[in-house]
Amino acid sequence: MKTLIIGVLAAASLAAALPAAAQPIDTRQQHQEQRVDQGVRSGELTGHETRHLQKREASIRHEERVMRAEHNGRLTRHDRHVLNHRLNRVSHAIYAKKHNGAVR
Repeated sequence: MKTLIIGVLAAASLAAALPAAAQPIDTRQQHQEQRVDQGVRSGELTGHETRHLQKREASIRHEERVMRAEHNGRLTRHDRHVLNHRLNRVSHAIYAKKHNGAVR
């Protein structure tokens, strides 16, 4: 019983320690698209801001498709690093645009 509890605690702490970058690329993209959609519904994002963010997201999706095509459908560690870096920048932009006071 004690071993089971220690194992569960170890697994939980390991899962909590994983950075956002460890999430699959597709999951992060979906989450960010949901954040943009929520910003549109709430009025926090203007039409211009929304189009700008959607173009950046589309660019990342295109880059991912190109990277996968170059490596037989897989992403290398470097590819994941590049995509996560771009997703981090867009994530910060979503936050900034949702909290800049501009409303539609």
